[in-house]
Amino acid sequence: MQIINIHEAKTNLSKLIAKVLEGQEVIIGKAGNPVVKLVAYKEKKLPRKPGALKGKIFVPDNFNDEDEEINKLFYGK
Repeated sequence: MQIINIHEAKTNLSKLIAKVLEGQEVIIGKAGNPVVKLVAYKEKKLPRKPGALKGKIFVPDNFNDEDEEINKLFYGK
């Protein structure tokens, strides 16, 4: 395990982040003692809950009907 001191970590932060994204472990230390581990951020995705919007969304029966005025504007008919 290689410990990188804080000053070196501040100087080379971009390079250290690239190493972490490649899967390498990066440990930052102070006075030769490990203090923190730099890890990649992984967003926690919550599972979808079916029916969560039930009763909150309304789609009218004529949703797919064409509007003659709009057809005239687009097609000139």
